[in-house]
This record gives sequence, C-alpha cells and structure tokens, in this order.
Amino acid sequence: MGEFVQLTAADGHRLQAYKAVPGGTVEGAIVVIQEIFGVNSHIRSVCDGFAGDGYLAIAPALFDRTERDIELGYAADDIARGRALKGEVGYDEALLDTAAAIAALGDRHRVGIVGYCWGGSVAYLAACRLDGLSAAVGYYGGQIADFAAETPKVPTMLHFGRSDASIPMAAVEKVRAAQPGVECHLYDAGHGFNCDQRGSYDKTSAAVARERTLSHFLQHLRG
Repeated sequence: MGEFVQLTAADGHRLQAYKAVPGGTVEGAIVVIQEIFGVNSHIRSVCDGFAGDGYLAIAPALFDRTERDIELGYAADDIARGRALKGEVGYDEALLDTAAAIAALGDRHRVGIVGYCWGGSVAYLAACRLDGLSAAVGYYGGQIADFAAETPKVPTMLHFGRSDASIPMAAVEKVRAAQPGVECHLYDAGHGFNCDQRGSYDKTSAAVARERTLSHFLQHLRG
C-alpha cells in the first residue's frame, strides 16, 4: 500500500519516509513517529492501517541522521542497538525531521501525529513546539514526564500501561498533574502493548487504545 519517499528538513538534511495513501477519499493526514527500532515492518503496518481508515500517513526515518536504512526487530540485541541509536539523535533534530513530514503532507488536510515508545515522547514535544498540527497521540512515551511543564498547542491524548517497567506510575501522575487538559488513558498492560511483534503485545489494550485514537483523530482531523 505504501512506498518510501524522500523529505528535506529545514537544515538541509535529507531523510527517507514511508508514505501510505488511502485507496479512496482522504479524510485527514497523520505523521507516525517510530519506536527506537526504525521505520520497520511494524511501523509500516501502522501507516498502512491508518491509510485503510482513510488517512494519508507518513513515517519519517528519524535515525537517518546517524545511520540509514535502520530496521530492527525486538530481540535483546535490537533493543540495545535501538537505544544506542536514539542516544545519537537529539530531540531538536527529531523535531526538524518531524516538521519536514508535516510539511510533506501539504495544506489540503488537517494533520495529526501519533508516536510510539520514543516516538510517543517526540509526538508530545511536536504537539507543544511545532506548527501545522491539529491533534496528537502518544503511546508510552518514556520522556514525556521530563517535558510535562510544556503544554500542547493541540488536543492531545496519551496511552500508558500500568505495568510498564520503563515508565513508573509516578511519571504518569506527574504528567496528569501538570497537564490536566491532556487526555490520559491507562491499560492493564506493559510497555509496547500496541506492537503485535513484541512479547508485551496486549491485543485487548491495543484494540481499545486504537479505537480511542481513531475517535480522537475523527473529532479533530475530519470535517
């Protein structure tokens, strides 16, 4: 359903992005921000899924700044490598590339953003700092609490797992206390519960979170 295209960020950096186009009427557009595993088969399937729901979807390859064509799995070695790669890309650079993806979607549609894991934190910051968005969703972003003092400029929804070993409930409560206008949902699941390629995948939680996410985008991107 999708294909790789090339984007150019404001600082001249050129990066790849996976773009999926709906077969029928385009109801809106969504920027999909990767986990620490690159624009792998899971992230591409997420884009394809949103395209199936009528949204133009694009996932920028945020690791292209340090190494191109990164596509990792979910084994221990992949996790270690993904964490190392994430450490080489700062949030400022990630937001430059995210802004390029927003711009690539044009001005014909309202644009939303959704991110997973590291991408959840990037999506939250994009909602706070970037222009051109109409809605945002973040899944289990581990650094969102670090930026809790920053208020999103667009309606924002966050998903967290109650048994997430990477994100203590104290961090979630910090976000809730600092940003009462941000819609937060908790699930009886762990980190990465949305990804059906991970051992932590929770089918029920993923389905409920996706229904809420689609409802959020339906409300703020369509019409």
